[in-house]
Amino acid sequence: MNLFDSQRKDSSLPPFTVEYRNETAADQLAQHLAQRILLKTQRDDIVILCIGTDRSTGDALGPLVGSKLKARTHHLLHVYGTLEEPVHAMNLREKLDEINRTHPQALLIAIDACLGQFSNVGNINVADGPLKPGAGVKKDLPSVGTFHITGIVNVGGFMEYFVLQNTRLYVVMRMAEIIANALFQAALIVSGDQNKLGTALQE
Repeated sequence: MNLFDSQRKDSSLPPFTVEYRNETAADQLAQHLAQRILLKTQRDDIVILCIGTDRSTGDALGPLVGSKLKARTHHLLHVYGTLEEPVHAMNLREKLDEINRTHPQALLIAIDACLGQFSNVGNINVADGPLKPGAGVKKDLPSVGTFHITGIVNVGGFMEYFVLQNTRLYVVMRMAEIIANALFQAALIVSGDQNKLGTALQE
């Protein structure tokens, strides 16, 4: 869980935000992700690193995205972090070593839940550069990601563990659906398979 989403000034694209209740959230996010991927040089592999744990409702955003993506395979996407095999504080370094060995030239998109201001809860954010997982709960973990996607699942600033445990599952599930759909659509756009977008949206 990343407490506050970082925003780097040297981004090739400005940070992007969409609210999960927006009816076109997945489409907007997909278009932005496709642009951002295409600007990040020509790489054959895209690694989706979904960070979090299903032991905490709020922190389950990453594993939920990973599981939804695993169910809809695309040759460009290599997914790490699911409900069955989560990537969290205890195994993050090990998984990063595995990714570096298996996909040394990959573009790495890191996904994590975060806490923020009340007015921003429900926002899905995309920004260049790595995120710092575990910062919100004072854990020292390596920064990860060529760029990152975060979902603000609840209010931050106090009793973070308790807040994460008492986060609405519906909000987390909807955000996970939007992020997973958007990533899959973006992969279709990047690979030139736009003709399959209609089918992708129906799944």
